[in-house]
Amino acid sequence: MTATRGILAYGAHVPYRRLDRAAIRNVMGSGGGRGHRAVASFDQDTTTMGVEAARQALATTDLAPGALWFSTVAPAYLDKTNATTAHAALRLDAGVPALDLGGAARSAVGALRTALEAPGRTLVVAADLRCGLPTSTDEAAGGDAASAVLTGSDDDGPLLAEYLGGASATAEFVDRWRTPGDATSRTWEERFGEQAYAPLVDRAWADALAATGLDADGIDLAVVTGLHARATKRSGGRLGVTVADDRSDTIGNSGAAHPALLLADVLDTAETGTVVALVVLADGCDVLLFRTTTGPPPTGPPPRPPAGAATGSTASSAPATPPPAPRTCRRHGSASAAAPSTTWNPPRWPTPRAPSSRSPSTAWPTRPARRWCSPSSTSTAAAACRSSSPTSTPPRWRSAAGSP
Repeated sequence: MTATRGILAYGAHVPYRRLDRAAIRNVMGSGGGRGHRAVASFDQDTTTMGVEAARQALATTDLAPGALWFSTVAPAYLDKTNATTAHAALRLDAGVPALDLGGAARSAVGALRTALEAPGRTLVVAADLRCGLPTSTDEAAGGDAASAVLTGSDDDGPLLAEYLGGASATAEFVDRWRTPGDATSRTWEERFGEQAYAPLVDRAWADALAATGLDADGIDLAVVTGLHARATKRSGGRLGVTVADDRSDTIGNSGAAHPALLLADVLDTAETGTVVALVVLADGCDVLLFRTTTGPPPTGPPPRPPAGAATGSTASSAPATPPPAPRTCRRHGSASAAAPSTTWNPPRWPTPRAPSSRSPSTAWPTRPARRWCSPSSTSTAAAACRSSSPTSTPPRWRSAAGSP
């Protein structure tokens, strides 16, 4: 019997800092927009963000990856393998290969699909730093983030999402490019890219449905993403299914990391049996179909013990709930030194805290101004950051693993 492939664990990392897009217009006189974009700190690069996302993924499972693939369009090093740095930070075994798969935004979703269809457990990490020319759309609409997905089969452990299948469509056309040595990308006229993407999306979508035996009515939710905003928005309306939020107002488009980032966001809240389509527009179109196997984690405090249950020193010799088993350290492989107690006392429930009396305008903790950009940076985002002294921090978006 062929093992079912899918997602064993996932994680995401979004930098804490946000740039209000309105600040770009205030400083430069043009550009900007509404909402916020995620901005990496001055000491963060794609490798460090990728490590954080990978740690979030591996913290939810005891399984070790058999391979590490790292994809980015903004590597910290050229010639040197960036994945080896993540390999060392994650303390993986020397027998685990670490490879870079980069150069284009499509490399990330290509690495994910290849890992889903190949045998073994593979940790696919993607990270991106998105910048653009001053007052450009790329500068305002971009976002910095990282994502990580551990792929494997149900023989390795319980799957969070089953991989049903996928399809791709490819064509050569000029949409977005960046020559070696350039810090920002160049784009062609949007309407030409939109015309090129439309038939590719239609073909990849139809081939994916045919390969899995599904129809549009069987898809519960679609995640549609790509760096061509106009084509992405138009394509989402052509699929005939509900399209998930792309987090453009709170994070921005994180390029290579965005497909897995949005997939993680959907899996956080998807109910069991939800069929999710991941549609990525990048020099073609890739469609990946998943079915969730577990529902979202429970929220809120654990249920209270039934009335009349013994608590504290009056507990009987037979505890109401068995004590938890000793936890095994994933790093050292040994059980916790503290042996479980022979008697177990149910926890004492704390008194609920009173609602905060602070007004909504002061609900977020104040922080001193801190420069996240290089002193020599000339981008609009850097100028907006240096000229402002933020007194509050906007809300953070979190993934299932709790990464900000």
